Amino acid sequence: MSNSSIICIDASVVVRYVLQPDNESLQKLWGTWVSKEVRLIAPSLLFYEVTNALYQHQKNKLLSPETIWQTLELTLDLPINLVNEAKLHIRAREIAMEYNLSATYDAHYLALAEWMNVDLYTADTRLVNSLKPFKVKWVKSIEP
Repeated sequence: MSNSSIICIDASVVVRYVLQPDNESLQKLWGTWVSKEVRLIAPSLLFYEVTNALYQHQKNKLLSPETIWQTLELTLDLPINLVNEAKLHIRAREIAMEYNLSATYDAHYLALAEWMNVDLYTADTRLVNSLKPFKVKWVKSIEP
């Protein structure tokens, strides 16, 4: 995709960023986005997914309730522009069918990135691998 001053990120990137402050490659990537004043966008479901992921960490006793609370507050302060566009739901359903996705959540990020003509960054290797046969080159893994 073409517009490098805007990128779409999914919930997996945000969760990894806030829960892994020692992840040097991700911290460096995020720092690059900040220094280059890249505008981060996501569909409005982003914080629903992040909140659920953090809750699952707490429920599975991977993190304390206090850590989850602090992490959620940090997350909500991140400079991410949420896009709530009704047309994305229709396209997300089409994308989910086209790429045989198990749900439409990931398809919303794909629909937004496609609509805005930007790259989508994800930490979801399952998603990246499921798109490989379709040669979707504008989906980027943050994994080295």
